Amino acid sequence: MRLHVEARLDYDFIGEVESLLHLEVAQSPGQTIVTESLVLDPPIAWSRLDDPATGERRVVFTHQGPLQITYLATVDLTPRDDGLAGAAQHAIASLPVEVLPFLRASRYIESDLFEQIAACDFGPLQGGDKVVAIIDWLRGALTYRWGTSTSTTTAMNAYMNRQGVCRDYAHIAAALCRASDIPARMVSAYAVGLEPQDFHAVIEVYVGGRWRLVDPTGRACPETLIRIGEGRDAADIAFLTIFGRATMTRQSVRVRELLREPAAA
Repeated sequence: MRLHVEARLDYDFIGEVESLLHLEVAQSPGQTIVTESLVLDPPIAWSRLDDPATGERRVVFTHQGPLQITYLATVDLTPRDDGLAGAAQHAIASLPVEVLPFLRASRYIESDLFEQIAACDFGPLQGGDKVVAIIDWLRGALTYRWGTSTSTTTAMNAYMNRQGVCRDYAHIAAALCRASDIPARMVSAYAVGLEPQDFHAVIEVYVGGRWRLVDPTGRACPETLIRIGEGRDAADIAFLTIFGRATMTRQSVRVRELLREPAAA
């Protein structure tokens, strides 16, 4: 599958502000960047802070005043199997060391507060089957509604309110998985078919020997997700981290499928 991404951010930076931009497609297995461009207008100096371990790509810049950021990318996705049913749960001792941080509570995912909830509601299940049950429950229990959460809303806040957006669904799903001793991490992504189109937050769970993508909202197919970044919670995958003050004046995201030209005979 070949997808085209168009993302634009317009900001007005109050004073000279240093910022970390994280909206470029990651260099990850299963996705190949065919073409891409990143344009900052007016043109300003910036430097790269890419992560060779995860394939995540970031740039840092300092600016004062209005700034338009435009990112375009064409990406080929390779079909992958993210099936959960029957995927085994791992003993903690058998997990790779880099997976261990995603068992613990974090700023927005207070998984320690969900241990009793997970044990009572999903206790007998294990591994991928438990993740399926958590996602099924979440989609029925929560209402997807814009404007019901903020940048400081945690998993427990959203759980109690029973409403939220993709970030909130992902936080609750990851909290219940971690509370069940299943590693779970947040993933920022581009996705086809979202209405309205926007950056999308999903999760990955480590079962059956590898990470598997899951969209807790059910609004996007895992096969159409283009990874941007991963982390413990929303704080790690923000598309723009501003070390100062700024006002967003416009944001738009568009993702569409491209038809490939037939191969020459």
